[in-house]
Amino acid sequence: MEATTEVVTAAPAPVLAAFIDRYLGYRMVGYEPGLHRGLPSRHMTFIVAIGPTVDVVEHTDPRQAPGSFRCVLSGLQATPALISHNGFQEGVAIELTPLGSRVLFGMPARELWDTSIECRDAQAELGDHLADAVQSQPDWPSRFAACDRALLAAARTESITAPELTWAWRALVGTGGTCEITPLAERIGWSRQHLTRKFTAEFGASPKLAARIIRFERARRMLADVPSYVSIAQVAAACGYYDQAHLNRDFVELAGCAPTTWLAEEIPSVQDPAAPEARG
Repeated sequence: MEATTEVVTAAPAPVLAAFIDRYLGYRMVGYEPGLHRGLPSRHMTFIVAIGPTVDVVEHTDPRQAPGSFRCVLSGLQATPALISHNGFQEGVAIELTPLGSRVLFGMPARELWDTSIECRDAQAELGDHLADAVQSQPDWPSRFAACDRALLAAARTESITAPELTWAWRALVGTGGTCEITPLAERIGWSRQHLTRKFTAEFGASPKLAARIIRFERARRMLADVPSYVSIAQVAAACGYYDQAHLNRDFVELAGCAPTTWLAEEIPSVQDPAAPEARG
């Protein structure tokens, strides 16, 4: 069977757009069984499996036992997870920013740092309803609509991240992780140390580590998308690294391998789609 990949994206309902960037439906068929790296990202991991479960054989925290998930939820991370697949994967990835953790689950994203759980263990009604609703729908538009309904019902928009931390997170994302932390703190009116304490307590990562993750994600997406004649050194410069060696070091620390190894070994990833929007 020829390997094929289908990826479709859609925007969430407007009320959810403050903390969910998009929905991403994926279906991968005909690949050789193997392992997929789940890489650090500015998004929390929030995936509803369709058909086979999401089978994590090595978590970002090595103390956590392997597990299979129907609707997996994880916080931010600074190391890769390893996911086993049999050549077929299908599901909906919800690109949830850490700003949405309090709204949907009543807790800061820090509580899920380096941890993967079933969604129902964080919010029982949402986890069960979301998985059942998505599984029962026949096509991507209806699956995305089911996500909207379940998440809107669960959202508690009065439970939000502090405005200073919301602004700091969005500033890091908006600059691709290249802004300096001290001026960021000064803009808020805090010391760098106070920002670091508050930011880490909310998100699990310090502002400096979050910036590294955001910059790494931008570089990873660019490496996956640019033509082959664009060099890794050019990508490094575009993403704010000192040089290619700097990018290579960050890649090894955050992805567990060099960029060239990742590009050669990784199957098409739902983290790096070039996909059509299903709706506006």
